[in-house]
Amino acid sequence: MTQAICIVGSGHTKFGRLEGNLEQLIVNATREAVEEAGVNPAEIDAIFLGHFNSGMVSDGFASSLIHQAYPEMRFTPAMRAENACASGSAALHAAMNSIQAGKSKTVLVVGAEKMTHLSTADVTTALAGAGYQNDPEEAKLSFPQVFAVAARAYQDRFDDPLEAMARIAEKNHANAMLNPLAQMHKPFTFEQCNEVSERNPAIAPPLRLTDCSLVTDGAAAVVLTTAENAHDFDKAARFRAAVQVSDLIPMSARDFLMFEGPEKAFGMAFEEAGIALGDIDFAEVHDCFTIAELLTYEAMGLAKKGEGARAIDDGLVLRDGTLPVNLSGGLKAKGHPVGATGVSMHALAYRQLTGQAGEMQKDGAQLGLVFNMGGSAVANYVSILETHRT
Repeated sequence: MTQAICIVGSGHTKFGRLEGNLEQLIVNATREAVEEAGVNPAEIDAIFLGHFNSGMVSDGFASSLIHQAYPEMRFTPAMRAENACASGSAALHAAMNSIQAGKSKTVLVVGAEKMTHLSTADVTTALAGAGYQNDPEEAKLSFPQVFAVAARAYQDRFDDPLEAMARIAEKNHANAMLNPLAQMHKPFTFEQCNEVSERNPAIAPPLRLTDCSLVTDGAAAVVLTTAENAHDFDKAARFRAAVQVSDLIPMSARDFLMFEGPEKAFGMAFEEAGIALGDIDFAEVHDCFTIAELLTYEAMGLAKKGEGARAIDDGLVLRDGTLPVNLSGGLKAKGHPVGATGVSMHALAYRQLTGQAGEMQKDGAQLGLVFNMGGSAVANYVSILETHRT
């Protein structure tokens, strides 16, 4: 990155089944981020919104809803970014590009989604639009079915991943108990997650209900500025790396299990940051389904291919492990309001790095990793952030 960029403020609504409409979610997150940063709204040079939508709400032109937060924001350039479940990170990258190009100094990024007013079937259909539509076999798959393909393939090629997946669910629900913003505050035992039951039915075999992320309303926001300008703010976290890798969308054109796009993004991010995986203090990763988190362990280098279970069996990724993963509860328990997810990850990483994570706080956290993914490992974003001394 030619221009060092920092997060200097964050906003985050509670995730869950919320009363507010899309505009209210956006405005609430915006105001919290602006006020936390202590920035004058009139000094924000540009606005970027991450919002997937896919017909879930009638707001087809949502970027200027952010202007409703402050009269001073009127006439500030705004745009919407969409990249499936990585729409929030797409908005962040657009914002950073604006700063890198010298067009902006201070930028607001918001991610938001309103989903729970729809039936599960309607949400499933909307999200399925992020799959490959020009192959009838792939087009008919819901995303639970897409990641069920991965789980079955993993079982055929390597080993049965279901116990590891259940442990991932157990871990993330336990972590969410310390996150007041999380949608689900309910612990689950390994046995509850591992067994198919009336309360934990098979959704898309072998995926069980506890293997799937939640349908969620919510919004998150961050204020970005140059590292030089960050000295005027109380707290800051600096981007050491910000990488996007996009892969082919047809699953038939690649080896889904190899997670090649995420693996390449991790490698590029470590190189850009000049660090190794062992330097990272915590990670927020895209666990849309528990099999995705398992594959991410392997893509980021925590375990060899087919041996991802070791990362959780050995305790590496637990809250007290050497690299805790999803201290927030992840998409699995924090919730997954699609357009908000990438911004939420960055907002909570910023709070960890600036000592504002409350009960979620990892002592001494100085270097954090974020992985946000769109589709079946198609749009892949990896950020590495560090505490910035202002």
